[in-house]
Amino acid sequence: MSPEGKKLFNIIILGVSFMFIFTAFQSCGNIAQTVITNLNNTDFHGSGYTSMSIIYGVLSASNLISPSLVAIVGPQFSMVISGVFYSLYIAVFIQPATWAFYTASVLIGIAAAVLWTAQGNCLTENSDENTIGRNSGIFWALLQFSLIFGNLYIYLAWQGKTHISESDRRTVFIALTVISLVGTVLFFLIRKQEDTKAPGDDDSTNEILGESSSARNKMMRAVAAFKKSITLSFTKEMLLLSVTTAYTGLVLTFFSGVYGTCIGAVNRFGSEEKSLIGLSGIFIGVGEILGGGIFGLLSKRSRSGRNPVVMLGILVHFIAFYLIFFNMPNDAPIAPMEGTDQVAYMIPSKEVAMLCSFLLGLGDSCFNTQLLSILGFLYSEDSAPAFAIFKFVQSICAAVAYFYSNYFLLQWQLLIMVLVGFFGTITFFTVEWGAAAALAARGSDYSSI
Repeated sequence: MSPEGKKLFNIIILGVSFMFIFTAFQSCGNIAQTVITNLNNTDFHGSGYTSMSIIYGVLSASNLISPSLVAIVGPQFSMVISGVFYSLYIAVFIQPATWAFYTASVLIGIAAAVLWTAQGNCLTENSDENTIGRNSGIFWALLQFSLIFGNLYIYLAWQGKTHISESDRRTVFIALTVISLVGTVLFFLIRKQEDTKAPGDDDSTNEILGESSSARNKMMRAVAAFKKSITLSFTKEMLLLSVTTAYTGLVLTFFSGVYGTCIGAVNRFGSEEKSLIGLSGIFIGVGEILGGGIFGLLSKRSRSGRNPVVMLGILVHFIAFYLIFFNMPNDAPIAPMEGTDQVAYMIPSKEVAMLCSFLLGLGDSCFNTQLLSILGFLYSEDSAPAFAIFKFVQSICAAVAYFYSNYFLLQWQLLIMVLVGFFGTITFFTVEWGAAAALAARGSDYSSI
């Protein structure tokens, strides 16, 4: 297999592995609060929102050390270990216990930081400035198939049910645990890249993440990775992109946890309210995949760069927020187990709810594919620290959003996303214009990014 063929193979395996793991995890996140609501009349007294807040809070803190951990263990083995912890978290729901639930939330937060740092490094190592847009799109589209498969199963399994029995819960989470383990095993198929650089060449990525049998050298690379993360955090470009990244963290919380809970709480949806959670996840996945395909795989045909895609993303999200505000009861995110009978500004419509799910996924893919692309372009030699900072900012904002989701009415959650999304779009434009100017100064074609 040619070097380019091997790199494309690695990107596909990376995407498929993440697809399996996040088929399980995102499905778990979508239904966690609904399942827990049905458990809270037992000895279990956990909160799905609180768990997710812990996960993303620990994830954000762990991103400060994840480049060092990846440097010591290696990206491939880092992803394998992280996948095991994802599987353990999902398995907790088979026989829930409050202490195990929150302990697993802490562990998966650490694992997620390591997983996404290693993913960013693997994506960048198998790309160059001409293929980073394409490879980001391939990875993102494959990853988002996870939303379709897991939620399709939930939709079919829970159709017509208003209460989730113990048998229903165990069947779903045993299946999701196995799916996560399959994705973890697939990481072993990723092939290592041969070093083609001359012995004296300087490459900070290899310097930080290259393999070495010397424990001393590994520790030196770990320290270098930590220092590089701190240095990059205060660069102008990273600070500006952090606003955009913060917005993706808020949206991640909303579509992966809050919006499904809102749908499941609307009593006017009748006996379909629980199965509609799965159907909503499917439409989010369709939007994510469509966006990843169009804006990633077809990026080479665009000569306008990334800004038009991000502009489309924010417009699509603003339309979705407007429709959700009119369609969903204001107390839906914090409704009790009995649900809510309130009505917003229109009679709740299942069709409008599913349209909004699609728009949320499409807009999210616009932002994430372009953020992956610009990070890989700007920091091709410092990929692990750069992607660690990206996940640090995204996850800390997701943690904050999960925390206030326990208390804020829907209108305030939507308003926060509108404000942060507006400013995040402006800051992304600023960085992209700088990247375009730098590329033009090198005499490269702007469409290549």
